[in-house]
Amino acid sequence: MSKRSALVAALLLVLGLLVARPAEAAAVRIMPLGDSITGSPGCWRALLWNKLQNGGFTGIDMVGTLPAQGCGVPYDGDNEGHGGYLVTNVADQNQLPAWLSATRPDIVMMHFGTNDVWSNKPTATILAAYGKLVDQMRASNPTMKILVAQIIPMNPGTCPECAQRAVALNNAIPGWAASKTTAASPIVVVDQWTGFSTSTDTYDGVHPNDSGNQKMADKWYPALSALLGGAQPSPSPNTSPSTSPSPSPTPSPSPSPGSAGCTATYTITNQWGGGFQGEVTVKNTGAAPTRGWTVTWTFAGGQQVTQAWGGTATQSGAKVTVKNESWNGSLGAGASVTFGFIASWNGSNPAPVPACAAA
Repeated sequence: MSKRSALVAALLLVLGLLVARPAEAAAVRIMPLGDSITGSPGCWRALLWNKLQNGGFTGIDMVGTLPAQGCGVPYDGDNEGHGGYLVTNVADQNQLPAWLSATRPDIVMMHFGTNDVWSNKPTATILAAYGKLVDQMRASNPTMKILVAQIIPMNPGTCPECAQRAVALNNAIPGWAASKTTAASPIVVVDQWTGFSTSTDTYDGVHPNDSGNQKMADKWYPALSALLGGAQPSPSPNTSPSTSPSPSPTPSPSPSPGSAGCTATYTITNQWGGGFQGEVTVKNTGAAPTRGWTVTWTFAGGQQVTQAWGGTATQSGAKVTVKNESWNGSLGAGASVTFGFIASWNGSNPAPVPACAAA
């Protein structure tokens, strides 16, 4: 064979291998969005990144126009955490579309509004800014998945009123999210308030220290991993940041006996006048992977599910049935997945005990 023929044969072989190679799945692009709590340096992102990697979520790409700022461990630190920024200014000045265009996220995780609270922006104004940013996210990606945090507590020495203003904002977020969420682009509320102490988890009454960063990472992880469609630990029960008693106390989750190799754990993560947000964690208790799962429960207080994500929900009378989505029905032995929902309640909100059936 001549040298030319050998070269042609080698090139054809290489081309054949390239054509035959299966396409790799695109990484899920995740944008952390917020102010200095997110970006300066926002070391909860480093902890979250490594927690996701250790949990098997390796097909992800953190995106943003800002780079990592240290934190002492290797991690994907791209972010959109702008120190000193107000969410109301970002909305008014239309800054987000350029960031979205540059990074093309599939998921946005937003902890934003601390500086607005500090600046005494009305809660309604902050929520209007949230709404505008969500509209811009959906204009960039109609199926954008959005995690919105109830912000961590704040108690700066120069703003004694800030603590209660943060409570007012956090109490309003679930209702706003319920009115804004859609099936194609769900908004999931992540409670970063509960269990967070400004005296032990911040270094200045506002910004998280090492223990605060760990708590934030631990709160983001279940919500984010549920969107990514894989296993995660059961979330801790969360309560409303309201300083007055809730209409009905949030019960601690109780695992049901389940059936056919799975259990379901029901948790009320937030409650407000006339509505609440819940989560159910499905765990495979069998030795073989599941092909799918179905969770059922019966409400005893006239509650009605109005929105759901991470599962397809139907309700007939008081009975609710939730089936897995196409992407989260397969659970390995011992693995779990969480779906969420928004529901209404009137008078009382007792927690049902769900049953789980696995295929």
